[in-house]
Amino acid sequence: MTPHPAPGATAWLRQEEHSLFAFATASAVPDGFGWLDTRGAVVDDRPTETWITARMTHVFSLADLRGEPRAGRLADHGVRALASGLLHDADHGGWHDAVPGDAGSEGRDQRARKGAYPHAFVVLAAASATVAGRPGARELLTRALGVIEEHFWDEDAGALLESWDPAWTTTEDYRGANSNMHAVEAFLAAADATGDHRWTRRALRIAERLVHGVAREHGWRLPEHFTPDWQPLPDYNRDEPDHPFRPYGSTTGHLMEWSRLLVHLAVALEQAGEPVPPWLEIDARALYDHAAERGWGTDGNDGFPYTLDWADTPVVRERMHWVAAEATLAAWALDRRFGEDARAGHYDRWWRYAARHHVDTEHGGWHHELDPEGRPAGGVWSGKPDTYHAYQAVLLPQGTLAPSVAGGLLPTTTPGGNL
Repeated sequence: MTPHPAPGATAWLRQEEHSLFAFATASAVPDGFGWLDTRGAVVDDRPTETWITARMTHVFSLADLRGEPRAGRLADHGVRALASGLLHDADHGGWHDAVPGDAGSEGRDQRARKGAYPHAFVVLAAASATVAGRPGARELLTRALGVIEEHFWDEDAGALLESWDPAWTTTEDYRGANSNMHAVEAFLAAADATGDHRWTRRALRIAERLVHGVAREHGWRLPEHFTPDWQPLPDYNRDEPDHPFRPYGSTTGHLMEWSRLLVHLAVALEQAGEPVPPWLEIDARALYDHAAERGWGTDGNDGFPYTLDWADTPVVRERMHWVAAEATLAAWALDRRFGEDARAGHYDRWWRYAARHHVDTEHGGWHHELDPEGRPAGGVWSGKPDTYHAYQAVLLPQGTLAPSVAGGLLPTTTPGGNL
């Protein structure tokens, strides 16, 4: 009898890749891609949102590069929805957070704002679809980058503004690390797709401000909320600590994600023929090591609590699937870059946990949230909204370490990795 492959092994990753793709195919709706429930059906009373539509367009573009049947058609559906569907603002440009008239995830009409977070994912989706050669993707990428250039990029700060009203007249009195972190990912993907390394340099500026500046100055804990002049707000949302996008405290999963992105950034700079600042790799290691030490099992149970306070005490103890996914990817990227066996051991541990607790072998997809004992929960995230984090987690270790996920899947690359 052939032994079942271990979680994280290539055969297991490939099997889970197919499973996640099959689960995700049910998300298509006329306006883009919808929010899936625990059994993989679209939740009818939730809006079609830009961030989910963009993330799923990115996923289906990656799946197309992998040769999945139907993936190309689904990627094309997403490109069309973003380019000319109701999510796009034909009057003022850019993208609504959700289809106008729908109540958003926070219970309000999401026409009221246009956020950097969903716009970063539009760039990512368009870049990945461009690499996959999907029709209309390059035009969408050009348009999305133009919106970033005109409305979000702050050259003086070297980072993004957070959000605007629909007509681009008033910007939010807040700056956020989360949207800027995803802008790093999106800018690296855009540079990979276009060859324009202005976006690589901008990704470096964001990372230098938030990681080499703020995180390093705070003992490798990253305050994520700021005033308009980038002064940290450590008590922001103390009264709403489990906010899905702007939680109070330090978010271990984002430290892992930043660690991986710094490695991708170093690779991107090398490929662009530009100098790689030594701090990039030093900080990548420091972020990962502190996140692993402070976050894993810190409340006595396996897994990473969602958030910690500034003394590293768990605040929200629920375990999120994206944190486990990003932990495996950070361990993989650091080991791939440096060949350090200690992180290879972490990779195995994080994958065993994800396979045991997050992977839903009954209904498909991953449980997005668990209670501290590892049982499915839904206080912060209900259902299984999208497969972006999980799909990347099973895909990256099968490809090469490149500036972007899509770039690492191109046929000209050679699958690799030390794990």
